[in-house]
Amino acid sequence: MSDILSQYRIANAPYYRPVGDEVALFEAAYSVRMPMMLKGPTGCGKTRFVEYMAHKLGRPLVTVACNEDMTAADLVGRFLLDAQGTRWQDGPLAIAARHGALCYLDEVVEARQDTTVVIHPLTDNRRVLPLEKKGELVRAHPDFQIVISYNPGYQSLMKDLKQSTKQRFGALDFNYPEHGVETEIVAHEAGVSDDVAGKLVSIAERARNLKGHGLDEGISTRMLIHAGSLIAHGVDAQSACRVALVRPITDDPDMRDALDAAVTTFF
Repeated sequence: MSDILSQYRIANAPYYRPVGDEVALFEAAYSVRMPMMLKGPTGCGKTRFVEYMAHKLGRPLVTVACNEDMTAADLVGRFLLDAQGTRWQDGPLAIAARHGALCYLDEVVEARQDTTVVIHPLTDNRRVLPLEKKGELVRAHPDFQIVISYNPGYQSLMKDLKQSTKQRFGALDFNYPEHGVETEIVAHEAGVSDDVAGKLVSIAERARNLKGHGLDEGISTRMLIHAGSLIAHGVDAQSACRVALVRPITDDPDMRDALDAAVTTFF
């Protein structure tokens, strides 16, 4: 078991700056093994938070990046052929449930609804995972917990969690931190001064005000760290912002000009 889980252990504590009581709430949820749902825009720290909590709780973390081609077999496992014949290979969800890891399903709404229903028996008092093809019922390890995340800004009638799934989870809302906290995060992660980090955050705040008015999504904290990292490595600040902040989020010439003007204002 230790060999199986070793690759999923987080050796060094990830940097995470709490912005509220989310750490204490997640610890309380884990103490009763409540399934948890993290909701918030892309690049605001959901995945880093899960990594931080896995390390803090001393549990391995099995992460699955969900996509529309993912099948139930990709989650629970399948039979494989090798030189010795047929053998069963547990999927990431089965590994986590069987051996007591945290299982994190990132952007779960990207998966097909007929795939996500396989998690239902693990998210109520049964805490079991049926492996129908193998004819086995896996009873979840006492340390197992399931965590999912998604961006409500992308949800639609076609891509949203069913109520029968949502109501099985506790939920934590995430958003971009307030100016001072986000400045601290960018400065720490990118290795730039507080002054530079603060300017990057100010640019992001202007862009976020344009969401729904020409932009589908604002500039994320992750993108600010990318820009800061380029600046820390000697790239001109305006060039770094164009590459890491402006060009990735829009192809509209007028919107690019507006964002470039915001960059020029601060740099």
